[in-house]
Amino acid sequence: MNFDHSTKAQEYIAKVQNFMDVHVIPYENELWYEGNEDWTSWTINPRIEELKSMARAQGLWNLFLPSESGLSNTDYAPLAEIMGYSALASEIFNCNAPDTGNMEVLEKYGTHEQKSQWLEPLLNGEIRSVFCMTEPDVASSDATNIAGSITESGDHLIINGKKWWSTGIGHPKAKLAIFLGLSDATAAKHAQHSMVLVPLDAEGVHIKRMLPVFNTYDAPYGHGEVHFDNVSVPKSNIILGPGRGFEIAQGRLGPGRIHHCMRLIGVAERALKMMVERASERIAFGKPLTYFSGNADIIANARMEIDMARLLVLKTAYLLDTIGVKGAKSEVSQIKVVVPNVACKIIDQAIQMFGGMGVSNDTLLANMYGYARTLRLADGPDEVHRMVVANTEFKKYNLKI
Repeated sequence: MNFDHSTKAQEYIAKVQNFMDVHVIPYENELWYEGNEDWTSWTINPRIEELKSMARAQGLWNLFLPSESGLSNTDYAPLAEIMGYSALASEIFNCNAPDTGNMEVLEKYGTHEQKSQWLEPLLNGEIRSVFCMTEPDVASSDATNIAGSITESGDHLIINGKKWWSTGIGHPKAKLAIFLGLSDATAAKHAQHSMVLVPLDAEGVHIKRMLPVFNTYDAPYGHGEVHFDNVSVPKSNIILGPGRGFEIAQGRLGPGRIHHCMRLIGVAERALKMMVERASERIAFGKPLTYFSGNADIIANARMEIDMARLLVLKTAYLLDTIGVKGAKSEVSQIKVVVPNVACKIIDQAIQMFGGMGVSNDTLLANMYGYARTLRLADGPDEVHRMVVANTEFKKYNLKI
């Protein structure tokens, strides 16, 4: 593969980096919102909406979506890394999860009516959406366990189930859920589930609570527990057709996973920068921290590990562009294991160099660690992805685990 960024990507890199340097990074403390348990009181900082308008006016909008931006996955990778440098940035460019994955689903599989009703306002940044898959009562790492039900009743579908870790459902603009549920238990294993569009204001949708991550509620997005109690929606709300849920999931989760990893490279870069600055400025026993406990080696290893992880992400992006999700299945799983683990390690080392300050809210490190650690579980835990990689290797030699 060619390791040079395309001319178009280079232009966007300069524009996105400038926007971050001028409008986002210097004002993070002002833009940050600390929410509490009462998610109904969460608000959006008006400045965020102003920045979204500015980004859109500059053409820095929906960059993740090739049909909108003209950028490939390989082009988008460095842009997502730049955005990942700040937890606030992705929403400003309308490139925030889970909306990115949901927009990809609607663009690829949605009907004209579904696109008109939901995709267009999502692309415009007018609403937010969530993806309701994980359930508390089953091991959702095995998606065939998903038990939330979708049953037919005349011209409608009846939705029942308990979901949690539905990211973004606390956002004041959250209006739509994509619900993955069991629609035919008698069908073949991977044809039993369907995906349905469920308006969050539909009768029977109950947001029970927001789940804190390391005692932080991630406002104004939130990760919610949602109960669907006899929710009725038109049959036209099903995506692609009955039993196509896993097919859609494969199309959605491949790009979604790589977007997470791209952003997380930016998080790791920021942690490394903070660690370098701390080690050179902080004096203990008369010397900078760089003189103690192999800190120079820790910094050097962090640099090498980030660069290796980035190359694996770029390789995966290139494969998605050239051979598609199925052909890059192993690589997608590889980065989903490698990048969060590398980021967790480097952020943890940065916390150690900051001492007590590192676990407080006086730096962003605690928030960064929570994000990175969560991604070792989100979109499939490490163990599942290692199994995918191992299976790929065994198949090369006509063997099975």
